[in-house]
Amino acid sequence: MPLEIITLQLGPMDNNSYLAADPLTGEAAVIDPSFESQVILETIEQHGWDLTAVWLTHAHFDHIAGVKTLIQAASSPLPVGLHPADLPLWRQGGGARLFGMQVEPGPEPALLFRPGQILRLGSQVVEVRHTPGHTPGHLAFYSAESQAVFTGDLIFYRGVGRTDLPGGDHEQLILSIREQILTLPPETRLLSGHGPETTVQAELAENPFL
Repeated sequence: MPLEIITLQLGPMDNNSYLAADPLTGEAAVIDPSFESQVILETIEQHGWDLTAVWLTHAHFDHIAGVKTLIQAASSPLPVGLHPADLPLWRQGGGARLFGMQVEPGPEPALLFRPGQILRLGSQVVEVRHTPGHTPGHLAFYSAESQAVFTGDLIFYRGVGRTDLPGGDHEQLILSIREQILTLPPETRLLSGHGPETTVQAELAENPFL
């Protein structure tokens, strides 16, 4: 049985924050909680799910803005996961000052992801894939059973992530897309940090950046 996935478009940058839940156990993870994270909490409550983890594709401020709120609302310690290469960006508030904003993300993530790591969400299995280029520690989270991958700001519907911010590398980004995303089955859903979802097959055929 695949993950139950809900997309919530939140904040001034129209971020896609995702809720992924095991339909059998009700265990849920939030991927990239943005601003307005109270909406995330309300959605979890409406579904009767148990929030057990926060998974971050990377540490840009618009993808981590809601972490502190979720931690404060949790009745027990809430593990937050990030690739260690993005910890410097986390410590800088996700680079919010470059955009005239300020974000206090809360305590540093204690769960440091590594490439190939297997995350368990109830009966579900999710693979961590290291996809640098947008940031040094950028990750994607792949559920083979759900035929879905959460791609953060790596690749979008007919677009790719920007690489002009500190730590960005365009050649590395394209390599990450080609090696870690486009090698997945053609029908795999790409659930990006912004914009509509797409598939591997559609982006191979129509993405002008590839």
